[in-house]
Amino acid sequence: MARIVQKFGGSSVANAEKIKNVAKRVAATADEGNQVVVVVSAMGDTTDDLIDLAKQISLDPSQREMDMLMATGEQQSIALLSIALQELGKKAISLTGPQAGIHTDCVASKAKITEVNCARLEKELNAGNIVVVAGFQGLSPDGEIRTLGRGGSDTSGVALAVALKADLCEIFTDVEGVFTADPRIVPKAHKIDSISYDEMLEMASAGAGVLQPRSVELAKQYGIHVHVRSTFTQNKGTIVQEGNKMENLEKEMVVSGVALDRNVIKVSVFDVPDEIGVASKLFRALADARINVDMIIQGGDRNRLNSITFTTGKDEKIKLEKLLNDVVPKIGAKEYTVSDGVSKVSIVGAGMITNPGVAAKMFETLSDNGFNIELISTSEIKVSCIVKEDRAAEAVCLLHTAFDLDKE
Repeated sequence: MARIVQKFGGSSVANAEKIKNVAKRVAATADEGNQVVVVVSAMGDTTDDLIDLAKQISLDPSQREMDMLMATGEQQSIALLSIALQELGKKAISLTGPQAGIHTDCVASKAKITEVNCARLEKELNAGNIVVVAGFQGLSPDGEIRTLGRGGSDTSGVALAVALKADLCEIFTDVEGVFTADPRIVPKAHKIDSISYDEMLEMASAGAGVLQPRSVELAKQYGIHVHVRSTFTQNKGTIVQEGNKMENLEKEMVVSGVALDRNVIKVSVFDVPDEIGVASKLFRALADARINVDMIIQGGDRNRLNSITFTTGKDEKIKLEKLLNDVVPKIGAKEYTVSDGVSKVSIVGAGMITNPGVAAKMFETLSDNGFNIELISTSEIKVSCIVKEDRAAEAVCLLHTAFDLDKE
């Protein structure tokens, strides 16, 4: 008997018929003699609808109340899926994140899981129940419901797999696995059978929406094999696991995938005094406000003045502008701008480690096609560029072809 954690995304439980389909799939897994814990997201666009509803009332709603509101989406899903399983004759029980023993820190809307107390889960599994858990949420030390940020149900699923010492963690979605690019943008994109944790983490952080980056970090830390697959077919998906280092060093495919992140704004702070501690004050203020910063570039010194440019998510814009209105004068800078008409395009591949000229090829491909690169950042296995949003999809297609990813 195996212990399996299955996570189903919002598109998999978008309506009653899809919930019934998921129930059949879960029941089939249980019928094979397995203990099953199911983690589900909110139905379809429920989360977006709840955010829109709140924004009709307030442009800057309380984060505490937003957590309370957002957590209701997953609670609908777990109750409906449990009812569907019971209709199939299965013993099933739904649990909220707090009821399932998921504990978080106190950060509203972006909480991190600190512990999973499995006592209730073990009790229900030993009683023969299929346990259906609300993803994306947990209980903070001060007794508040906290949500885990976009894609947080992935992290819930992997965290439960770790805590329960599960034999397998399956992430079900509306695509058949991890692709070399978003197939909705690149028709010639194809499924990757196996990908390393490091490559998947870079792909996820670069905008590939199949897995939340924090879920990949957690899987890597504890060695949990994750199978990303489709809810709607029985086909094998993509296995995310530790890569063989020698295979990665010698792999023929230098670039494994191209990712696009549209959730980007570019922030530039001008005439920043070239003094010790100025950058630390700026980024400490951002950190204290829980604003995640991605790419950072500091411009050259002119008359002892610099410019600092960085990127963050579009959803941070209102909070960010309030903060910068206060911080920019305090650090002695002149002004700042926020540009939201940009996107991040990235190439990812472990084969880049030992192959020179990969970045040059990316830049040449973009420049030959009239793209102006606004920012660049790199790691050992990733190169990211900020380009204009209206041509970002075109850039993805061009790079997919340039790095021979059109060929399976």
